[in-house]
Amino acid sequence: MCRHLAWIGAPRSVASIVLDPPFGLLRQSYAPRRQRRGLMNADGWGVGFYRPGVAEPARWRSARPLWGDASFASVAPALVSGCILAAVRSATVGMPIEESAAAPFVSGRWLLSHNGRVDRDVLKADRIAESACDSAWLAAEVFAAGPESLGEIVLDIAGRDPDAVLNLLVTDGRRVLATTWGDSLSVRTGPDGVLVASEPTDDEPGWLDVPDRSLVGVIDGRVEVRGMESSC
Repeated sequence: MCRHLAWIGAPRSVASIVLDPPFGLLRQSYAPRRQRRGLMNADGWGVGFYRPGVAEPARWRSARPLWGDASFASVAPALVSGCILAAVRSATVGMPIEESAAAPFVSGRWLLSHNGRVDRDVLKADRIAESACDSAWLAAEVFAAGPESLGEIVLDIAGRDPDAVLNLLVTDGRRVLATTWGDSLSVRTGPDGVLVASEPTDDEPGWLDVPDRSLVGVIDGRVEVRGMESSC
């Protein structure tokens, strides 16, 4: 399992979204508060972000624990973006611990993170995956099918693997889509943007807990939450 988040709104530094909040991803890498499986997320991390005038995102990943990466901590305050997706990883048992297995995964303009697990035997896209891990195979299938159809894709894969945990978070820099399927997700809307996260990054008011088996869509500052029978 993992913890992940996405910010979309006014430009902010990566540090302000990932490292600085009191219960942000840095804290969640060693002491998550709502994680249902696993005690920490020490098997890697990754950040993707968008730059003005560039359609495809930049990405920085590592197989090291987030708390031990001083080079990232020194640079993150200088990285500023209006759309950021980041994750810390707790590897599924039997999956490799390597940089290429850390989210976010990328295809063209899309970034994707998976918090959960899925049986690789039910997936179709292993030949174009970035890694042998289950999340990378899942990402490859979502990219091949089209992330715009995220709700339908999750329902299809859950039908093939009823024990799958399929909390997904995707963005193309203009919108954020997310699913809850077996783990937690929260959303906070503010005057300058929206933060979608596996768990609240602070104890300030305004967080909304998303019900399980929901599809979340964020575009132009608006948040829409629907049951998984429909799509955003």
